[in-house]
Amino acid sequence: MIENQKIKPAMVIGPLGEPLTLDSLPAPETTRWVVRRKAEVVAAVNGGLLTIDEVCERYNLTLEEFASWQRAVDRSGMQGLRVTRIQHYRDLYERQLKY
Repeated sequence: MIENQKIKPAMVIGPLGEPLTLDSLPAPETTRWVVRRKAEVVAAVNGGLLTIDEVCERYNLTLEEFASWQRAVDRSGMQGLRVTRIQHYRDLYERQLKY
């Protein structure tokens, strides 16, 4: 993360390999969070386009909610962001930690 830098990039590479800019990110009034949108927001933070505080304020998210998105992407990629599969990926990750 480039959170401490004062200079922010104009563009970062998104989860599907496309360029992401502030204008191409999901709209601030987004309420339906599909996997692609969540992954784009996580990529924007990881690339330094936005800070975690800016994301939480812009999208009205809690720090815990955004952190869970980041954790899911780190552990399982975009598939980990699927709401219907959260428990599956959580169980899989916990089993991997045991062995």
